[in-house]
Amino acid sequence: MTFTTRAHREPVRHALRPLVVACAVAAAFPAIAEETATLGQVVVTAPSMEAPLTVVTDPRAPRQPVPAHDGADYLKNIPGFSVIRKGGTDGDPVFRGMAASRLGILLDGEMILGGCGMRMDPPTAYVFPEAYDRITVLKGPQTVKYGPGNSAGVVLFERQPKTRSGFSTYADASLLAGSFGRNDQMFEAGVGNANFYGEITGTHAHSQDYKDGAGRTVHSAYDRWSTNGALGWTPDADTRLELTFAKSDGRAAYADRSMDGVKFDRSNVGLKFEKARISPLVAKLEAQVYYNYVDHVMDNYSLRTQTGMKMLSNPDRETKGGRLAATFDLSPRTSLETGLDVQTNDHSLRTGTNYDSKPRTPDMRFSSWGVFGELAHELNAANRLIGGLRVDASKAEDQRTGRSSSGQTDDTTLKAGFLRWENAFAPTTTLYAGLGHSERAADYWERSKSPQATAMSNGSASTFFVKPEKTTQLDTGAIYAAGPLRASASAFYAKHKDFIQIQKINAYATDAINIDATTYGLEGDLSYRFANFWQSYATLAWTHGENDTRGGPLSQIAPLEARLGAAYDDRTWSGGALLRLVQGQKRFDKDYGNIVGQDIASSAGFAIFSVNAGYRPRKGTLISAGIDNLFDKTYAEFISRGGASIGGFTQTTRVNEPGRTFWLKANIELK
Repeated sequence: MTFTTRAHREPVRHALRPLVVACAVAAAFPAIAEETATLGQVVVTAPSMEAPLTVVTDPRAPRQPVPAHDGADYLKNIPGFSVIRKGGTDGDPVFRGMAASRLGILLDGEMILGGCGMRMDPPTAYVFPEAYDRITVLKGPQTVKYGPGNSAGVVLFERQPKTRSGFSTYADASLLAGSFGRNDQMFEAGVGNANFYGEITGTHAHSQDYKDGAGRTVHSAYDRWSTNGALGWTPDADTRLELTFAKSDGRAAYADRSMDGVKFDRSNVGLKFEKARISPLVAKLEAQVYYNYVDHVMDNYSLRTQTGMKMLSNPDRETKGGRLAATFDLSPRTSLETGLDVQTNDHSLRTGTNYDSKPRTPDMRFSSWGVFGELAHELNAANRLIGGLRVDASKAEDQRTGRSSSGQTDDTTLKAGFLRWENAFAPTTTLYAGLGHSERAADYWERSKSPQATAMSNGSASTFFVKPEKTTQLDTGAIYAAGPLRASASAFYAKHKDFIQIQKINAYATDAINIDATTYGLEGDLSYRFANFWQSYATLAWTHGENDTRGGPLSQIAPLEARLGAAYDDRTWSGGALLRLVQGQKRFDKDYGNIVGQDIASSAGFAIFSVNAGYRPRKGTLISAGIDNLFDKTYAEFISRGGASIGGFTQTTRVNEPGRTFWLKANIELK
């Protein structure tokens, strides 16, 4: 196995992405590689790691368990990810025990942030995965190109414009029906030629309240829709100018709190320019600007029986950003990507049932700009080094009144960097090890906590000036692909200085504090094709966390999890089974956690068995069906939120997962 040099690289290929192992997988499993170009089988365990610290998955492929129509539920199939459940949708993704702003979420390179002070709408709540062509996960602080503070990693939801040599049209659709009134629809169509194209995608998802394994109804219904569009100009094969837009909205019930989300309005517009093969030195130039606006409403009467006085809150957030980057081929063995990015976001709030007639009150404003550079150098045919540096100027302004920090600003310089060695040990094996450092300023949720128990006599206590956290992490692993066997393993060890932890003081007060912490763990995946049409899978994920300041366990760390699967696929008929095994979690730190939730108590382990089948009546059509939680097990994830007292519903210790769920899905390519 050798690394590609500049002379053999495609002009628009990402200069730093190692694709050697992906090619080995295609050679080892030609049937799988061919099917990926059309419609693959049901994803029953997880997408495998095809390059060092990189996982890529197709969000349009049917998968088991069937995910809610949001970004978090799609990510939980990847080893190391778990989801903090709050209801039927809009859970918060957690990777290796790191939640919220530690995990960067980008939609086609654009930053999006929610507005709800209680995290009803994390960034993934505005992600409709089937509107995208690819989801890429970059593990750990091993890149500096996608903004500051991504200590856990980065998730990229990406679209890929269809290339055309002449006039053509296309259309794709998917339909899903399932238990508890579940029904989803997706439709995408495009038209264009070698110089122009237009694409539009629409999605809709609906579910009624689901029932857990004991038959108890969980307050969890939702209804969501989205529209995305793109207009592009491609005067030649190396140039693209694209205008994009998005609009989405919906409503969702929550089982973990006293209010529901009745509006999730997002508006977006973006402009992107790319030019490749500019000169022998300049391989690529990219420029992007975007605007995102989120308007969120929550209340306690639209989706539930009202108890007590009416409550309503209407936060919003306006985010503007841009990025300019260039890739240089410094030599046949060396490439450099460098650039700058900028982002501002303004958060405001208004309350009351007649909120729409009231002016908005700004409460915080954030801005940052940063410069970065990533260099890849091939030492020889088998070894390469990849490294990067980044510096950001970050600023936060407290626009609230009546706080000790009112009217003040917090200016911070954030630094990040990494160095990674990759080795093509043999034609079948890649080894790697990287050391990375990332610094993250406190976000809106951490700065706006209400530590009433420690408030001064005038009640103006503030967590606005909580210290930024610093993470230094070692990532190492190996990837193997030969014959019928495919395997990868990754391990990490991280020291967190001034880690921002949230302490629950009582039902109305939480404090943001700095601690020192240590986390370490591993993920692994394996697949083995033991017959022409049969393949087996296995994944493993484990994270351990220590609170170095107070001693004892670090909060909100999901327990050891393994998945075992087997699948049959003769390219007409397919079938599969999945066994998910989760260990009980005895290590917890009650009332401590992150901005999404805090530890409640220990949790029991569980085993969940699911099955699926599929049929391809013709090329471009896949009909799949499945039963999730076949034996109707009653269970809850350790990190899920506590169940709230809601009229007409049974309160549980945690929000329980769905019981036995039937689903049927059709993916259709319409030519």
